[in-house]
Formats: sequence, structure tokens, C-alpha cells
Amino acid sequence: MNKMYAFIYPFIWLFMRIFHPWRAVGLENLPEGAAVICGNHTTAGDPIYVVCALGWKRQVHVMAKEEIMRWPVVGWVLKKAGIFGVKRGAADIGAVKEALRILKNGERLLVFPEGTRVREGQTSEAHTGAAMFATRASAPLVPVYISPKKRLFRKTTVVFGQPYHPKFEGRKPSSNELQSIADDLMDRIRALGEQAK
Repeated sequence: MNKMYAFIYPFIWLFMRIFHPWRAVGLENLPEGAAVICGNHTTAGDPIYVVCALGWKRQVHVMAKEEIMRWPVVGWVLKKAGIFGVKRGAADIGAVKEALRILKNGERLLVFPEGTRVREGQTSEAHTGAAMFATRASAPLVPVYISPKKRLFRKTTVVFGQPYHPKFEGRKPSSNELQSIADDLMDRIRALGEQAK
């Protein structure tokens, strides 16, 4: 258990419980050990909703944009808590290695396949990072839907779907297969929206 994560979690939990409460659905679907948890991304607070919905004992490493990790003090705390940055729009080998290390250690990884915030009603092509991590580490993908409508003092629903191992031909997936896996993942995420109503 990451000590910094365990230390700051109660403060985040209390703040969120008062101002931005949540309702977790499908937590029983979460597998033990390594998993690539993948959600839709409509607001900056989405990672925090997932972290809170998972609970204190189910720690997760979050892949965040590199810019956040450069914030004074905050970036240092996040890094100590197991969050790591990725350079968007570039092949960040360091971030890829860190993601695979986490999964091969049997830990959970939270990724947002769209790569950036996408407003409700808009669509964006899924990036293939989550698909690559899952296939390389032989870890299951877990689709998660975070309700895009978030209101102060009103519960936001977080739905965890069934874990699954993506299918592909040969020893490793082709670039087309990775894109197909990523697109299917986003379809599964959006389909969970029905359970959030």
C-alpha cells in the first residue's frame, strides 16, 4: 500500500463526500490484481470520482497529463502517491514503461482512452494506449462510466463494468487491432451510461 496515497485519501474522501458525493455501481466487477481501468472523461475531476468510488483499500495508479505533475508541491505529492505523467501527442516511452511496470506488479492502472476531456454529446477517437497496456501485460480491461452531469452536493454515479481480455490474432496485436480494441472499449464505456440513470 502506497503510504502517501493512504495519507491523503481521507482528506480527498471527506471533501468529495461533502461537496461532490458519488454513487458506485458494479464494484463487485473489479478483479483482484492487475487491471487497466478505463473511463470516459468529461471533467477534470473524473479521476477523483473513480478513486473515491474504488475506496481506500483499492488503490490505483493514475496516468495524468504531464503538465499537472509540474505543479509546485501538488505535483510532488501526486508523484509520491503513485500518479505519473504522460506527454500528450508524443510517444512517451517512460510513461509506457511505468504503466507496464505497475501492471506487471499486479496493481491497478487508471487511464482515460480519449486522452483529453470530451464534453457530453461530443465524440473523440480513442487512443490505443490502454489497449496496448492490457495486451502487453495480459491484464484485463475494466470499462468505467462517470456520469457527465456533476452538481454540487448531488451524487455523481460511477459505474464499473465487467472486466475482459481483448481478443487479437498472433503473439501481439497489430496497430489496426489495437485501434479496434480501443474503439470497442469506448463503446463498452458508453453503454454503461444506461446504468447511471
